Amino acid sequence: MAKNSILDLLLDQTKSRGQETACLVKADGKYGPVTWNQLWADARKVGKALIAAGIESGDRVNVIAHTCYRWISTDMGILAAGGVTVPIYPSNLPDECQYVTDHSGARLVFAQNADQVAKFIEQRDNLAGVVKVVQWEGEVASDDGWVITWDAFLAAGESVSDEQLDARSASLSPDSILTIIYTSGTTGRPKGVVLTHSNMLYEAKATAEIGLLRTDDIQLLFLPMAHVFAKVLEIGWLGTGHVLAFAESMNTIRDNLGEVRPTLMAGVPRVYEKFYAAVVDKGMAAEGIKKKMFEGAMRVSALNGELEEKGEKLGLIDSAKFGLLKKTVFSKVGEGIQAILGGRMRAMVSGGAPLSKKIAWFFRDAGIVLVEGYGMTESSAATTIGRPTNNRIGTVGEAMPGTKIKIAEDGEVLIQGPGVMREYWRNEEATKETIIDGWLHTGDIGELDDRTQTLRITDRKKDLIITAGGKNIPPQRIENAVKVHKLISQCVVHGDRRKFISALITLDEQHLTSFAKDNGLSGSYAELSQDPKVRAEIERVVAESNAELASYETIKKFKILDADLSIETGELTAKLSVKRKVVSSKFGHIFDGFYAESFKK
Repeated sequence: MAKNSILDLLLDQTKSRGQETACLVKADGKYGPVTWNQLWADARKVGKALIAAGIESGDRVNVIAHTCYRWISTDMGILAAGGVTVPIYPSNLPDECQYVTDHSGARLVFAQNADQVAKFIEQRDNLAGVVKVVQWEGEVASDDGWVITWDAFLAAGESVSDEQLDARSASLSPDSILTIIYTSGTTGRPKGVVLTHSNMLYEAKATAEIGLLRTDDIQLLFLPMAHVFAKVLEIGWLGTGHVLAFAESMNTIRDNLGEVRPTLMAGVPRVYEKFYAAVVDKGMAAEGIKKKMFEGAMRVSALNGELEEKGEKLGLIDSAKFGLLKKTVFSKVGEGIQAILGGRMRAMVSGGAPLSKKIAWFFRDAGIVLVEGYGMTESSAATTIGRPTNNRIGTVGEAMPGTKIKIAEDGEVLIQGPGVMREYWRNEEATKETIIDGWLHTGDIGELDDRTQTLRITDRKKDLIITAGGKNIPPQRIENAVKVHKLISQCVVHGDRRKFISALITLDEQHLTSFAKDNGLSGSYAELSQDPKVRAEIERVVAESNAELASYETIKKFKILDADLSIETGELTAKLSVKRKVVSSKFGHIFDGFYAESFKK
């Protein structure tokens, strides 16, 4: 039967599997089940309370909170009332929250706690359209009724009848707006991407069709619900009816993996970089022959991957060595990784930013399925993805069923299909600039393999570095080569219209502490970052990375910053992407210094 809205997916699960587990939620130190019936009942309470608060069909409602069960039940309640969910990142500053709320025309805000509520109180004079702020947790500091508790909000909905709510739910159609997601953006004000129920109904069907999500899966979710990556995972869960488990926080992922024992997990590359670093750390801590074998395994894994990309194979000796190392080293590494992941991980998905091929090869050789996907908010996230049964590392896989990909003359990736957004909210000019003749212009540069139809993303169109010598250089390839080392948190390369490539590097605090301990060093992050021994280690890493690059791509000069880049200081987006223009502006004097010294010589 054709579906009119995402709510129909939830209703289907409730009717056919109402008493079965929909979610696993941790409370009082233990994970417990929430059934589909309970989820729908909780959503209905929210929907009724929204109607009681004066929310009409099509009204926008903000949610600013960390990913949790209440986020999902609230989201479903907004839909039940005929509303539109407009998420806000919990890391957003008060003026950023005000912009999203005001620009979207939101009439009500759900905020997780007093800290989040404080952002709206600070901006209250600029939020004339907001009738209520509902605080999920803790006591409300305001006493004028503008901010109310969760319990008070729900209690007001008891006067609304089932018939009123059902009429609202039935008013939804495939063309109704499901959500407006404001892109975090690396420059300027974010744009509100309008996604309809039809957009996400397509995603639910397509993710199930390719076998990415299955009914028997248990998925661990920790990505922020303000991001489209998490949104498509939520919709895919509603479509297949598998079990969705909520991690307590980004810091408890490892513990939660052991408790939930999921079969599926999705995350940004930084998550997998940390897993990789932990495995390498352990392997390199071994002694004697074990350490040499581990080093050999890593070396042959990378060599095999590089040759595979060129359509070549290992020589007889290396091939025999690789076969032996798979049995003696990689099998044990794989067992160790699976133990950390809970013991029954079927597949993991990486998205949101490029994944290092070295890491992808390593996981594959250890027998762990890690596929990479590609998409953007404007294309409802899942546009292409590697299939668990046919994963071509170095690519972001094939297009989702029903989606078309083509490459423009200048190399830009263009997308056409049911997942493409309707428009940018209240921004007709930007919409016309982005969707031309029915094709979404992504701003990404890529290559489409004619034989396999797999897509390779090489860089952002606007990020492409063109050196003074006329060489076109994608910075992410260089940065990924450096970032694969456990000690490095971020690497930002520079060189547009310059004579050579330079870089700013920041350090991973946890591994910096370990390095300091192993080398008899002490001090704060800032002090350690400038220590000669640390500098020497980073010089070694950069030299190793340079050996993998063409001469014109190599980093000639770099500086280690005395603090990591962060969301709070404005250098990273909420999905941990570097804001290049912000970094270039903030640290422009350092970059200029690199080239000034060169000029003097």
